[in-house]
Amino acid sequence: MFSKEESRKLREDFWISFGKSFPRKWLLYNTKIKGLSFKFYFDTEKAFVSLDLEDDLENRINCWEKLEALKSILHSEYLPNAIYEEEYYLDNGKEISRIYLPLEEKVSIHNKNSWQTVMVFFSQTMPLFEAFFEEYKDIIKS
Repeated sequence: MFSKEESRKLREDFWISFGKSFPRKWLLYNTKIKGLSFKFYFDTEKAFVSLDLEDDLENRINCWEKLEALKSILHSEYLPNAIYEEEYYLDNGKEISRIYLPLEEKVSIHNKNSWQTVMVFFSQTMPLFEAFFEEYKDIIKS
């Protein structure tokens, strides 16, 4: 079991190491579409990359419908195993819409032996998500 400080330090060390191992400007929040962002997630049980819609309900529905229309393209050309969840609840209870791809292996940010696996997964998966977005952002934005 790790103390809060030890856990915080491990998380910080992971993200610093990831940034140094895979130096790149990720799109993340810089999508130019309100409420739409890309995220890396890694905790003590799982890792995934996601496209999150966190805007007000009307804008979220509008954007989600466009992402749904592009689902077959995302699956066939970019991320065949991406999971669409129109109603996804965050740990704080907030409802968002999310498209995500989980790492299928059991990993933990507290286990440095799993860090390389997660870093490679992040570095291979997020560019595919970003490429999809760049190709279809005008449709998503409209």
